[in-house]
Amino acid sequence: MTKYKEIFGVDISKDVFDVYGSKSGHNQFENTLKGFINFQESLPQKALVVMEATGYYHYRLAQFLHSKSIAVSVVNPLCVKRFIQMKLAKIKTDKSDAKFICEYGEFNDVTLYNALTETQSECLQLFRLMDSYIKKRTIAKNKLHGEEVLGFPSKHVYHSLNRNKKHLDKEIKAIEDKLMSLVKSDQQEQLTLLKTIPGIGDKTALFLIVITDGFRKFEKASQLCSYVGITPTIRESGSSVKGRSRISKVGNKKLRNLLFLCAFNACKVNRACRQIYERIVNKGKSKKLALIAVANKLLKQSFAIAKSGLPYCETHVSILPK
Repeated sequence: MTKYKEIFGVDISKDVFDVYGSKSGHNQFENTLKGFINFQESLPQKALVVMEATGYYHYRLAQFLHSKSIAVSVVNPLCVKRFIQMKLAKIKTDKSDAKFICEYGEFNDVTLYNALTETQSECLQLFRLMDSYIKKRTIAKNKLHGEEVLGFPSKHVYHSLNRNKKHLDKEIKAIEDKLMSLVKSDQQEQLTLLKTIPGIGDKTALFLIVITDGFRKFEKASQLCSYVGITPTIRESGSSVKGRSRISKVGNKKLRNLLFLCAFNACKVNRACRQIYERIVNKGKSKKLALIAVANKLLKQSFAIAKSGLPYCETHVSILPK
């Protein structure tokens, strides 16, 4: 890390972000474009900015700094958490977190941020907007159901909720159409192929293509599974510690949740997934563990189909590297 003159740790929240420089110490900026510009102008040449992956907040700042040719590293929050625990820290503030992130960047060989393309960036923002609309629509549906159970005591409230739900339906459909239009022409075929997999829905197939850039980012299915965070971690030590195997959860949370939801339907309509589910459950394992295995299988099927360019076939056996 000696090639950098100074390393900056950044802790981002909704309204502000705290910065700690290895030489300049603590500073704070507004979490706005103006704040980004002020932070960028305060940075010396050959500076490295390290931040945690915290969703939309880190993404906006990382994209901005990368566009200004500033070295950025986005690290896993779990790694920073373990680093702080190792130092037996007793203070937990935004300022102290920024300092620890700075120290983490000093003592570890962090990888540089790989910026998203403009299309990927726009797609991810549309996905976030669609998720917010889906949550609002769910609330509207629940309230409508409540009104129905009560026997429509207020027709005005019922019609208002129904109009709101229909409006949200239109907004969600408009976003879906926009997302489809943003997918590259060479990825349209991939999208069609992925939707031939029983259990994989339109939204999951689209998100897979966007987040993996048409599966170009990965050479093996195992790399993709690790990225998503559905690979098992073993917890055993000697003869006394025999912990249950769990998924790593070190990866893309959004995609992991989508695949887990797809797993419920895949157990019924996807023969390979159904066989895996039944085999694990029949061994006395939990249904949740079986669903995780199904999600893993769906991801491997998606990878094989995207790379081979062939539609889903129940009897097909993949020979692609795992």
